[in-house]
Amino acid sequence: MNLNPQFLKPQDVLFLLKLVALKGPATIFPAVPESLGMSKAEIHNCAKRVRAARLLPHDSWNPLRTNLLEFLVHGVKYVFPARHGSETIGTPTAYAAPPLNAQIAGGSTQPVWPDPEGSVRGQALYPLYPSAPPSARRDPFLYEMLALVDAIRIGNIREQQLAETLLKERLA
Repeated sequence: MNLNPQFLKPQDVLFLLKLVALKGPATIFPAVPESLGMSKAEIHNCAKRVRAARLLPHDSWNPLRTNLLEFLVHGVKYVFPARHGSETIGTPTAYAAPPLNAQIAGGSTQPVWPDPEGSVRGQALYPLYPSAPPSARRDPFLYEMLALVDAIRIGNIREQQLAETLLKERLA
């Protein structure tokens, strides 16, 4: 059975944010699969889907930032709703992670990606894709972008608005 390639998957968001984090032409594209913990075939399929969704042009590896921002702010929380779990050890995300943690005082229980290498106890917020925590450890800019997306997915209006402003700055 041939699956319709135009349905986005969570790893597509991770892939697009990594391309943004590269900050320039993706001449180091061969390193992308390894840095995201995905196979080359998975990356190829991500590229097909995000191109069909008009988030990546057909002739470039530089995401269409206006389209991406619109999707992250207005669509991602509906397409990939947040899934919470029980208290666990993990890596802080959303308002508990940079850059929002410098501007928002966290509550008693912080959202964390379940991660055996994490150092914070909090309520589990499952990441968009299982390889997001290790990928974020290797790339601080990617970590910030993923945390901002999580703030949009789970935050209150103030947190969402602040995350939107910070995403706009990073995608400019």
